[in-house]
Amino acid sequence: MKNEFLHELESRGLIYQASDLDGLNAALNAGPVTAYLGMDPTADSIHVGHLVPAMIIRWFQKYGNKPIMLVGGATGRIGDPSDRNSDRPMLTDKQIKANSAGLRQCYEQFIKFGDGPTDAIMVDNYDWHKKYSHIDFLRDFGTSFTIPQMLAMESVKKRLASGEMSFLEFNYMPLQAVDFLNLMDQYNCTMQLCGADQWGNSVAGISLIRRKRAREAFVLSCPLITDSNGAKIGKSAGNAVWVRADRTSPYDYYQYFRNVMDGDVERFLKIYTELPLDEIARLGKLRDSEINDAKKVLAYEATKIAHGAAAAKSAADAASAMFAGGANDAAVPTIEMPANREPVSIIDFAMWSKLFPSKSELHRTIEQGGLKIDGKKVESSLDEIELKSGDSVMLQKGKKTFLKVIVK
Repeated sequence: MKNEFLHELESRGLIYQASDLDGLNAALNAGPVTAYLGMDPTADSIHVGHLVPAMIIRWFQKYGNKPIMLVGGATGRIGDPSDRNSDRPMLTDKQIKANSAGLRQCYEQFIKFGDGPTDAIMVDNYDWHKKYSHIDFLRDFGTSFTIPQMLAMESVKKRLASGEMSFLEFNYMPLQAVDFLNLMDQYNCTMQLCGADQWGNSVAGISLIRRKRAREAFVLSCPLITDSNGAKIGKSAGNAVWVRADRTSPYDYYQYFRNVMDGDVERFLKIYTELPLDEIARLGKLRDSEINDAKKVLAYEATKIAHGAAAAKSAADAASAMFAGGANDAAVPTIEMPANREPVSIIDFAMWSKLFPSKSELHRTIEQGGLKIDGKKVESSLDEIELKSGDSVMLQKGKKTFLKVIVK
């Protein structure tokens, strides 16, 4: 019998690979399973690219299983070469602690932490890795990994091809495999959830567990989500949409999903919401102008999970009001800037707002009539604006991007 959790994931397109789907199905049908999802503390927030495994672990808990969130205090000190063209920056202990706390805060919106049988817990792999000396680690685990096995990993191949992969990075896979082993020993964790780019690192843990404990474990990976240009969504690519409200406001978060491509709506409804599949199928059939109704549902439901129902409603109301030319701008992102005695050029003001990545794009937007200030179209790049203390200025880029500037 197909396990309900796996059926849910398959129906929503959330499974990319499984190490032993039949074995995992049997294990889930036999009783509650403990699984872990790992995250290196390279930032204090997760982003939209991380939401696929976050939604999987959410479904996993909803179907009566126990999640473990692992923060990589040890692996984060080294850097994962997966899908990378350069070294990750070294983090200080202070940064790792702050980032770990931020990640916990993000995941608390998706899963329930606590002491109950299915409540999630959070662990740090530095707690066990710090106990090993280099010699101890090599003695205990060095013979469990072969060089051909490690060289066969696609992430390693890419870094080796660039000629820049260090011995430090080369140690990442054994460390992650030992994580899986330790979690099995401590919590009877028999499953790892991961993104598609972590497959090689993850299945290495299965091999280590089989060799050291003569037990079976499972890995389930999810697809990586790309943007409209085919680029992986993440902070490395510079196109991250963050879950933390102080990184990406609920309004901008809502707008991200409101503005997805028409062809992505049904797929994103399956991934980022918990709407019933028959309702998603109905929304997915909408075409032309009606597809906007489906996008509003997607944006609201996704924002509700990440930020709560009140923030989602506020963002939806603000978006509707702003699009209709209304005055309800309470949820629009707001920044402050100092007053100026002399008028400021529109170019300097708009670039300071960080709405534009370059002056060339700003000039192009103005030429196309796509920049408005307080509802009035900017006609020339040579225009200036007065910024007096107490003023409130509404910047509008295109039809749907708004930023309120408060002059202090």
